[in-house]
Amino acid sequence: MNITLPTYIQFGREICGDLLQSERREWWLANGLGGYAAGNIAGTLTRRYHGLLVAPVNPPLGRHLVFAKGDATLIVGDKGIPLFSNRWGDGSVSPAGYLQTESFHLEGRMPVWRFAIGDIRIEQRIWMEQDANTTYLAYRLLSSGAASTQALKLSVKLLVNSRDHHGSGRPWEFNPFIESEVDALYVRNPNWFTLTVKTRGGKIEPDMTWYDNFHLSAERERGLPDSDSHLCIGEALLELNSDEWVGIVASTEHNPSSYISDALRRNMMHEAGQFKRLQATVPEFIGAPDWVNQLALSSSSFIFARPSLGVPNGESIIAGYPWFGDWGRDTMIALPGLTLTTGRYETALRILNTFAKFIDQGMLPNVFPGVGELPEYNTVDAALWYIEAWRAYVAATGEKDSLKQVFPILVEMIDWHVKGTRYQIHVDPADGLLYAGEPGVQITWMDAKVGDFVVTPRIGKPVEINALWYNALVAMGEFATMLKLPATQYLELAEKAKTGFSRFIKADATGLVDVLDGPDGDDYSLRPNQIFAVSLHASPLDAKTQREVVEICGRELLTSYGLRSLNVAHPEFKPHYEGGVWGRDTSYHQGPVWAFLLGHYALAEFKVTGDALAAQAKLEPMRDHLTDAALGTVSEIFDGVEPHTPRGAPAQAWSVACTLEAWVYLERKKNEKMRVLPVVKKEAPAVKVKVAV
Repeated sequence: MNITLPTYIQFGREICGDLLQSERREWWLANGLGGYAAGNIAGTLTRRYHGLLVAPVNPPLGRHLVFAKGDATLIVGDKGIPLFSNRWGDGSVSPAGYLQTESFHLEGRMPVWRFAIGDIRIEQRIWMEQDANTTYLAYRLLSSGAASTQALKLSVKLLVNSRDHHGSGRPWEFNPFIESEVDALYVRNPNWFTLTVKTRGGKIEPDMTWYDNFHLSAERERGLPDSDSHLCIGEALLELNSDEWVGIVASTEHNPSSYISDALRRNMMHEAGQFKRLQATVPEFIGAPDWVNQLALSSSSFIFARPSLGVPNGESIIAGYPWFGDWGRDTMIALPGLTLTTGRYETALRILNTFAKFIDQGMLPNVFPGVGELPEYNTVDAALWYIEAWRAYVAATGEKDSLKQVFPILVEMIDWHVKGTRYQIHVDPADGLLYAGEPGVQITWMDAKVGDFVVTPRIGKPVEINALWYNALVAMGEFATMLKLPATQYLELAEKAKTGFSRFIKADATGLVDVLDGPDGDDYSLRPNQIFAVSLHASPLDAKTQREVVEICGRELLTSYGLRSLNVAHPEFKPHYEGGVWGRDTSYHQGPVWAFLLGHYALAEFKVTGDALAAQAKLEPMRDHLTDAALGTVSEIFDGVEPHTPRGAPAQAWSVACTLEAWVYLERKKNEKMRVLPVVKKEAPAVKVKVAV
């Protein structure tokens, strides 16, 4: 096929043959529509979200598990050799097909297994069709050796479901009408959708057997229901021939193609095209470390189509897989790294325009609405990140026409914040700082809430909110000047906010207060929120204080994978993020390490030291993390203490985005420094000359 993609992620038998190691390493695929497929190297189901096709059957994000598994058994004569594994509620793992796995790797984003049984070698691949709710499960015979005199076949049991991806299945809850053909099955969920399953290189024998009590070990760790059931609708019998792809396609689309080889070529050409465009648009990716290119490829998994009223070609960003949708705050923080850093300028603009349609009273939705739902506006920082995203877009593209169109909306957003909007969000005329919050509502990014209990209310004047406020005012002044409009109002507001921001500076030179003027006074908790007062485009701090902020965050909060959400010495510090809903949510921002903050720390460090190489080195540990947990991508959070076990969502948009954004920015700074270094001419050594007398 002669298509080359990064293969940074690869393992041999030492990982593939160790059940615990192979189960903790997950692969995740996305189709650009909000749908996804996921599993682990071992092939067991450890999450309710694992499945070969999780489709938004109720768009845009009404995601349901519709195709759970394809359990393959190699048939050699009258002998069956399982290539699959299942974990059951009684504690058993049967069969243990993972032991036949000789190697696993990601080719681009595509998971690839190679099984070895004696002298027989078989390759398996899984991929999703871009912009279609379609998954392919493909096999080919690589070598058969002495077994070449025997016919080799694969028997693949087809397990389906029809449940919300957050739920679990029960046999009596799903009773589909199934139509069968020689090489196809049509699973009809009345008045909803049809799942089509076709084979290439074989036939399907229909079945109707429920398999119950799959044990979901990852859900048990999260204190959630840990048992699931799936319906076997049939058994695909495939003929294995040398170098010929055979397999299965499962889709909710009309008449999906079962030409496996053609579909594989389309997928690989699409991935290769993405990679080629990336390197052509962003020179820093040419010759970049392999882990950086892998991360750049994975960045596209979070971008998806979200048509909305007035924006038929709208797009947005999935905050994280598997359980998040698109959130206003997360989208705007992730936008620069996922789109501008990777040269997707049109996508960036479509996302910005999509969200512009939902701005209300100067605010962006916190959670984007689903079908028949109303948007929720319980966030103070999403609007401020939105202005920063526009600043980053204009800085990257130089494009003014779109800015001119949106500028009246941005003006209105600032006006609402000055005069006051929801949740007491308003500018305090005494110091020019932004006040926000009221009892019972969580509106900063530290937004954990269990029932009516807000874990980190942070009512008052949070430090990062006011860093964002100052940054937004400076950006508005720059926008106005660029558009030849009056900028005085924004410059004056910015100057007052900068003066007021000095109130955050601790007298003992140990960084910044976390929240001013709260119901119980000022909150001196040592949290990472202050890093934004340095990392953002415009800082309200002088150089000395910026250095103090970076020093205290580096000394007390920095870990290999990000910044702790609370320092270890604090009495409410929680070292581990684990347990049931209460245990996890009450520790969410009380100690766990947040990966997206690592990029901001690296940028802040560069600002105060000017050493791009040293700052960029802070990102290096992510290289190793890409081979653990969700492969090729970055987890949401990590435990606050060593060894910093990955937790939360396995694949998080802003974790990926902020790492990429910081790496590319610092790479450019390194290159700029190399270009401006003076050329030092060495003097030629003195030459002694003998003169004849």
